[in-house]
Amino acid sequence: MARVRTHRIRKTRKRLVSALAAASLAAGGLLAVAVAEAAADPEPAARGAAAVPAHAVTGYWQNFDNGAAVQTIADVPEAYDIVAVAFADATGSPGQVDFTLDPALDYTEDAFKADIAAKQEGGKSVVISVGGERGAVSVNDAASADAFAGSILSLMEEYGFDGVDIDLENGLNSTYMTQALEAIHAGAGDGLVVTMAPQTIDMQSPENEYFKTALNIKDFLTVVNMQYYNSGSMLGCDGQVYSQGSVDFLTALACIQLENGLDPSQVGLGTPASPRAAGGGYVDPGVVTDALDCLTRGTGCGSFTPEKTYPGLRGAMTWSTNWDASSGNTWSDTVGPHVDGLP
Repeated sequence: MARVRTHRIRKTRKRLVSALAAASLAAGGLLAVAVAEAAADPEPAARGAAAVPAHAVTGYWQNFDNGAAVQTIADVPEAYDIVAVAFADATGSPGQVDFTLDPALDYTEDAFKADIAAKQEGGKSVVISVGGERGAVSVNDAASADAFAGSILSLMEEYGFDGVDIDLENGLNSTYMTQALEAIHAGAGDGLVVTMAPQTIDMQSPENEYFKTALNIKDFLTVVNMQYYNSGSMLGCDGQVYSQGSVDFLTALACIQLENGLDPSQVGLGTPASPRAAGGGYVDPGVVTDALDCLTRGTGCGSFTPEKTYPGLRGAMTWSTNWDASSGNTWSDTVGPHVDGLP
């Protein structure tokens, strides 16, 4: 994600979180303890809102002031079905993350939690995002995978987050990130929302670590909203080179994911909400809707037309709800209703 800083699981069972936190002290122990706990008590973790809709819009909410409109969670428009809180921060312990509201927002923790609960009561999901452009979270062995999973589950318990978004832009180890996400799923249950926001280079091949992680957790992955910006030119699924900022860039690169193992419901189009939201790759919201139509209906395509349509495509994502607000919510006002109307 472009980040310039000056930058439901409504509650999981408390005893499960305690067990997970304790297990994080022992390398490789978290997943086994989580599974054992789930087996001992099959009651799923309570969840505060309905499941993510078949077609959904994701927006990142900025926990910092970088010149975009400063918002509360309550300010995020109803067009957004998933709100990703950006970002959880690395601690001094490998793999472990924590979250603290930026004092610059003048937003109390009680109000933040209440706003999350209100969104969930309205049928929305709120997840904690990990990483970002400057994120330094490293999950590269069993111990750090345990620490990551335990800390995410603890944040879900503390704030009421529905799940986690993986936006690691400085490398990802598929073996240990898979271990961590499987442990989170084992601890949280099937209501868990897992989203991912890889860069375009990360999804050029199913042999890439990010792509492998997505395929490894396909049985509970919600959506991959690849960042179709800050990218430069990339290969499409037809082997041709496409430049960012075009409908072909969106459709031909989405095709790689759609034809290499991800279900259409697990693919979303991530674009900037305004020209100021990214260093390059901005497209008018109308280009986003054209790309959605091309992939789901076979209409609105540019020079690239997919060999088949994917009516189950999940939808779209933007960085960020704050930049969207700075531009009069043009992105969500245009893309939101269009996503809702997909076949």
